[in-house]
Amino acid sequence: MLASIKEDIAVVFERDPAARHTLEILTTSPGVHAIIFHRISHALSNKGFKWLARILSNVARLFTGIEIHPGAKIGRRFFIDHGMGIVIGETAEIGDDCSIYHGVTLGGTSWNPGKRHPTLGNNIVVGAGAKILGPIKINDGARIGSNAVVVKEVPANATVIGVPGREVIRREDEGEAQRAEVASKMGFDAYGATQDMPDPVANAVNRMLDHIHKMDERMDTMCTQLRHLGSDFDFEPFQGLKDVELDGCGQEEKRSQKEAKEKAELVEDSPEKEKTDS
Repeated sequence: MLASIKEDIAVVFERDPAARHTLEILTTSPGVHAIIFHRISHALSNKGFKWLARILSNVARLFTGIEIHPGAKIGRRFFIDHGMGIVIGETAEIGDDCSIYHGVTLGGTSWNPGKRHPTLGNNIVVGAGAKILGPIKINDGARIGSNAVVVKEVPANATVIGVPGREVIRREDEGEAQRAEVASKMGFDAYGATQDMPDPVANAVNRMLDHIHKMDERMDTMCTQLRHLGSDFDFEPFQGLKDVELDGCGQEEKRSQKEAKEKAELVEDSPEKEKTDS
């Protein structure tokens, strides 16, 4: 048990950039406090001291705001960030290297005895406010988005969002390689904010990149034919796009329009214009 507690403390440095030293973690981290209390209460429960284990878990809830039933099975290197409002039921099982955030519930959907709480595999991340309900399995490497409500099994390495929870499907088609190639050529990364997320703006950008790819292919064909016909046209390579804010673009356009208008007014007011009119 002491070895598990040491690992629970050490993992805070890996997953919490605000952690500075061990003393600070031991004295101020409610997640670590709740885990230490649970390790002790779980051991007491396994030895038959059920009432004492429940008393200890209630003391932990009073001081940390985190409720973990002594019967819950928790693996190694378990990390709780912030922690307030977390509820982990009696028959819940959590694997190794899991992380959960404040407001998470691993709850049951039945009053019947027996297995009624979820089972989490290894390397699971559960976002703030998520609810995982019933005796379902969250397989290794899965990610549960904030405020999702999950009521059915989640495949390994999947990402689940929404109410009710649904798996985010990342389409891996041959078009993605083309988009990446065009984006790289233009100096633009279209996938920085779209990975594993159904972003409508990103989908629109992907369609634009598909269109640009087709145009690029046709232009290459036309340029090749022109070279065969003896054209000395200078084919310049693509230039990368510069980072420009939208507001800046609008201001530049307005400035150009204003300058053009001022030039037109100067031409109308010039002496040559007046002489011609006379």
